[in-house]
Amino acid sequence: MQFKDQVTIVTGGASGLGGATTRAIVKAGGKVIIADVNQEMGDKLVAELGSQTQFIKCDVTNEEQAVACVKAATDAGTLVGLVNCAGVGTPGKTVGRDGPLPLADFTRVVGINLIGTFNMIRLAAAAMAANEPNAEGERGVIINTASVAAYDGQIGQAAYAASKGGIVGMTLPIARDLAREGIRVVTIAPGLFLTPLLQGLPQAAQDSLGKQVPFPPRLGRPPEYAMLVEQIFANTMLNGETIRLDGAIRMAPK
Repeated sequence: MQFKDQVTIVTGGASGLGGATTRAIVKAGGKVIIADVNQEMGDKLVAELGSQTQFIKCDVTNEEQAVACVKAATDAGTLVGLVNCAGVGTPGKTVGRDGPLPLADFTRVVGINLIGTFNMIRLAAAAMAANEPNAEGERGVIINTASVAAYDGQIGQAAYAASKGGIVGMTLPIARDLAREGIRVVTIAPGLFLTPLLQGLPQAAQDSLGKQVPFPPRLGRPPEYAMLVEQIFANTMLNGETIRLDGAIRMAPK
């Protein structure tokens, strides 16, 4: 599958891993619907990248907004891609100093990261299924973002690890569900990446985190995530799998 002259939705596409993915797709000649809750960042990226991009304010847990996002994509051209980067990582121990983790906190993380991802998948896949297949029989590609926390969840990451583990767990069955439609589904599980959250840390703290990575001994760069997105799109045989993008790190308990 190629990006050129076709449309991809990138959730969380205004910054971080999503922002890097948006830039890479535009550079490859594709059109991007930037689906994000951050209007200011989204507008700024559209101003930078131009007419190949369109910002749609979209809470991935909101069905009405998600439907509007997919409609904007199909109005812009042929929707062939969905890259799910929207997510939150609010920490919280199961039982902390103030008692048990509030159920609303757990529900919010799972709701955005897992249910929001599935919400976008089901709606985008329905639109892609109407496409004419390419020479390989493909109608679309869906890429999800999990995390190494799905496998090596740390203290305080019960909600986050559960949400990302859910994404890993549903990758194969959704790929099987959509095989008949010629829609591939692949998940990326990033390790420690230089996202806006980590960019706010002092350089010494960033270097310390980077040294935990066996090789290369540094934080991942968002364009490296975007590079893997491009490679997944290009390789028709990649399907139903989760790829760790982590420099061989295995997270310690804390």
